[in-house]
Amino acid sequence: MYAIVSIMSQQFRVEPEATLQVPQMAGEAGDAVEFDEVLLYHDGKTASVGTPTVAGCSVAAEIVRHGLSKKVSVFKKKRRKNYRRNKSHRQAFTEIRIKSITA
Repeated sequence: MYAIVSIMSQQFRVEPEATLQVPQMAGEAGDAVEFDEVLLYHDGKTASVGTPTVAGCSVAAEIVRHGLSKKVSVFKKKRRKNYRRNKSHRQAFTEIRIKSITA
């Protein structure tokens, strides 16, 4: 059983008891969250595709922790112009654990 869910305008494939990193969201570690924007639900035999979402289907999850991902370096250069810029950042994320998928 799996579902494709839209979380913070990004699509993720989720399964029960799986953990995944999503863009940073509000809430503390241990809080329960629910996602209603289920785009596809597959129960092992049949698939339900939403137009645009599957009616009556939701995903329950729990926030595990907040953190920062690996450093991303951005380097710009224009040849023969002595122009070089180097910037970097670490993107914030929230790690969640999927509890259940209800159809």
